[in-house]
Amino acid sequence: MVLGNYKNCVSARAADPAILTASQDGGIVTQLFAFALEEGIIDGAIVAGQGDEPFKPEPVVATTVAELMEARGTRYTICPNVSMIKEATRSYGLDKVGIVGTPCQIQAVRKAQLYPMGMRSVPDKIALAIGIFCMENFPYQGLETMVEDLCNVKMENAVKMDIGKGKFSVYTERGAVSQIPLKLTHKFEQGGCHVCLDYVANLADVSTGSVGSPDGWSTVFTRTKAGETIWGKAIEAGYFETKPIADVKPGLDLVTKLATEKITKNQKTLEGRATFGVDKGLRNPYI
Repeated sequence: MVLGNYKNCVSARAADPAILTASQDGGIVTQLFAFALEEGIIDGAIVAGQGDEPFKPEPVVATTVAELMEARGTRYTICPNVSMIKEATRSYGLDKVGIVGTPCQIQAVRKAQLYPMGMRSVPDKIALAIGIFCMENFPYQGLETMVEDLCNVKMENAVKMDIGKGKFSVYTERGAVSQIPLKLTHKFEQGGCHVCLDYVANLADVSTGSVGSPDGWSTVFTRTKAGETIWGKAIEAGYFETKPIADVKPGLDLVTKLATEKITKNQKTLEGRATFGVDKGLRNPYI
């Protein structure tokens, strides 16, 4: 089951124009955390804020909607959000934590809840874990090379980056768009991404990504009872517009296709690792 267990799937976008305008796609993460903050479901959320360099994120604890708004958008390099969990519970004193992460990060969150070695304060504090679809990620230096050398755009002049329809796109402050085919980006991918078998953040409460939905909308899976309850309350309160996923194109077929491709490709990497080296292969992280 390449899409993991889920309770429901829809195409959705934020109802708040201010959130939708500057968000990556449907503004799902920002809008759902904003709702959860306003309703007291979470005390704060660990999100990827802006670091010292353009598009180099750093984890921040957002306790207001304004702070969530500052962290909107996708940055295609890893942000160690999980490292902020203890800080959120101890220094910030949060009892109900929201966290967003890639599939591997959500796996780490669930591991920390199951085996809380060094994470004693974590297991009962995670109130909402939102996962984002992820095929691969890039080290910051690799991202910089892609943007500046291949797309010929200075990092400080970029206002948005996007991956879709077989291309990596960089949007500039002057409205120009520079694109390269995705095949040129593969050599910059993080090596660790090639052993990951999860495209859609199977272990999140709610997972989301642009794939499967029209431009400006996002595909949303509710996966846990908590995720289903929070999402249902947000819908009831009018925080999102939704459409049945069966009514939109390209729909779940494309999500399934990409999830299958990631698993198939990376399974080969895992099999290759098993016989790598002399008489002893590398461990399969999924066993």
